[in-house]
Amino acid sequence: MRLLFIFIISTFLINGRLKGNEKDSLATGNFHSHIPVEEIINKAIRTAPVHKNKIDEYAADIYAKGRINIRKSNVLINYIPFMFKLKKGVREYLTESYSELHYTSPGIFDRKIKAYHGTIDKIKNFNESMLDYFNMDIYSCSVLNTKLISPISSNATQYYKYRLDSIRQDENERFLYYVSFMPKLNSFQLIEGHMVICDDTWIIRELKFSGRSEYLNFTNIVQMGDDHHEYANLLPVRFDSKISFHLLGNVIDEYFTIDMDYKSIKPSKKDTVKNRKSKYDLTQSFTLKNDASANLRTDSDYFATLRPVPLSKDEKRIYEKYYNAKEGFDTNEYKNKKSVFWWNVGDIFISSHSINSPQQKVRFSPLISPFLISYSGSDGFSYKQNIRYQWIFGRNKYFNLSPMIGYNFNYRELYWRIPVEIEYVPAKRGSFRLDIGNGNRIYSSDIMNKLKQIPDNIINFDSISIEYFRNFHVELTHSMEFFNGFTVDAGISVHRRSAIDKPDIKKMEDPAGGDNIDYEDIIKNTYISFAPRLKITWTPRLYYYKVENKKINLSSKWPTFSFDYERGIKGIFGSSGNYERLEFDMQQTISLGLLHNIYYRAGAGTFTEQKQMYFVDFRNFAKKNLPSGWNDDIGGTFQSLDRRWYNASREYMRANLTYEAPFIIIPHVFKRVPNVLNERLYFGILTMSHLNPYIELGYGVGTHIFDFGVFIGNKNGKFHNAGVKLMIALFNR
Repeated sequence: MRLLFIFIISTFLINGRLKGNEKDSLATGNFHSHIPVEEIINKAIRTAPVHKNKIDEYAADIYAKGRINIRKSNVLINYIPFMFKLKKGVREYLTESYSELHYTSPGIFDRKIKAYHGTIDKIKNFNESMLDYFNMDIYSCSVLNTKLISPISSNATQYYKYRLDSIRQDENERFLYYVSFMPKLNSFQLIEGHMVICDDTWIIRELKFSGRSEYLNFTNIVQMGDDHHEYANLLPVRFDSKISFHLLGNVIDEYFTIDMDYKSIKPSKKDTVKNRKSKYDLTQSFTLKNDASANLRTDSDYFATLRPVPLSKDEKRIYEKYYNAKEGFDTNEYKNKKSVFWWNVGDIFISSHSINSPQQKVRFSPLISPFLISYSGSDGFSYKQNIRYQWIFGRNKYFNLSPMIGYNFNYRELYWRIPVEIEYVPAKRGSFRLDIGNGNRIYSSDIMNKLKQIPDNIINFDSISIEYFRNFHVELTHSMEFFNGFTVDAGISVHRRSAIDKPDIKKMEDPAGGDNIDYEDIIKNTYISFAPRLKITWTPRLYYYKVENKKINLSSKWPTFSFDYERGIKGIFGSSGNYERLEFDMQQTISLGLLHNIYYRAGAGTFTEQKQMYFVDFRNFAKKNLPSGWNDDIGGTFQSLDRRWYNASREYMRANLTYEAPFIIIPHVFKRVPNVLNERLYFGILTMSHLNPYIELGYGVGTHIFDFGVFIGNKNGKFHNAGVKLMIALFNR
């Protein structure tokens, strides 16, 4: 028994010496071993905002290395937008990049790649989206680009439980608390792992966490800096990450290592904004985006001088295979020509593409993709396709072309638009825009006058004979931002509306020739409107930055106000009527803290000075029949309202409110629902003729594959209808 006791004591002493000066206070019986874990976490949470605001700016060089192993793949792998084109028979890939990173408070990361080397031929295919995951402020309320709730966020104790594993001492005899954290709910928004918290200062020395973000399983280790600089211990110096992708038979493993070398660290100062021309101008935070002089280096000899750690044997083997295959490709070019051709044909149909040059950029979505399809109970299935083209000409002048085509299967209607924009004063966002296309089928004011004669409680559009018109438009607009956030759009709008079911004039004529009436002059099948238009938009206190004298607006803590005026003039280009359209709109997104947001929108519109027949066609109150995303207008429209109501009144007032949060209902009802990323509550109210009011309530969930919403409509105090909205959202958040 005595020998056993001596063996245990000896083993403990040896282990203590192997750890150098790091001591375990749980063994020494120090009073720190009795500190409650709740006290440690509360102090770390209270001091996190202080540490977060200590650094105003820093610059660093980043070396990033990624190793990718394709374990299983099928044709669906081409739908992944951040995935590069795989080489036939190649399962392992290696990428390296060397970048400059510039950070400016609050939370602005600006990165520019200076050198690249790897077995993926085109730099545009390098997985840059993964590097954005490492733009992480460890003391922020969220991690991984605001996707996950941090274990030291202000309300973290609602979502996590903690355990004190051990207490040790560093070389300066400061106590280090090793704390594990586990989620209370099974959700994609939560992670598990451990962190090392330093006593007295309550800074984080190391953070390791695992979880699942949408379609990825990941494990990250973040190592913080040492005390060689006053603020270096607040910044990460190394990231190690293992990411596994599993979806529809595709299995991909990715390993990333990132080393950061800080060149400068500037502490926060109260008078930092005084150095700017405007406190809303964040151009200094985006200096790397303005630097277009540096050329990207891709040669292997140069990159060998940048690596902080030499390549491993396996990594060297991947490069050897790549160069051997590249040298021998020409000899097999004829043999592989047919398979390469069909690969490229299939790639056009199922993959997104970008073609870039110094002066021109083209991007188009895949021709066949489930992610461009949406479904709603009232509108059925719809499909949309976009192409974006940009040509840079002259000095800081841009030509933008963004054609769109879509089809609604329920109404059997084809929609198309060809917007063209020329930016000629980018510093003032000055541009000319030409927009040609068609819109929703519409009915005239004659139908609206018939609706007035029907009591509100018995209106049924299906029992009314409605004459619909096709709607073709041409709009020319000049836009200029006169001062920050204040934009004036002025132009003309021309609409040509033609009847879909044209009456047969011959059947209306007297066969005996007894009358001499010109029915073609009385019954018009086509109506043209010509209207000058003025729109004023104002967003107070708008933050922005400039790239090569081009102003790019960011966001504001104030709402955006807009006033839209249009005046129809008879006689110009065959215009058939006079009218005035006035609309006011206000909208804003308010952050309520960690992943909690409120979006609201309110507005009103009216048609006045109507003479002869006209068409009620509002800009801010219109039905959209093509796919839109989670962050588009799903919360700013009425999903269950029949589209025929949008033209039924010459005035309207509306308000919409959306509340978004990760944990509203489902996690409190079901214990295991990891696929739900966000939940939303919707409220909308509309007042117009025959709808006094129309109220719509909704509930939606967002997952990594689709977004789904259920909506209930109440008309004049009575249940009206219910509907659903489904949008494919995979890789599209």
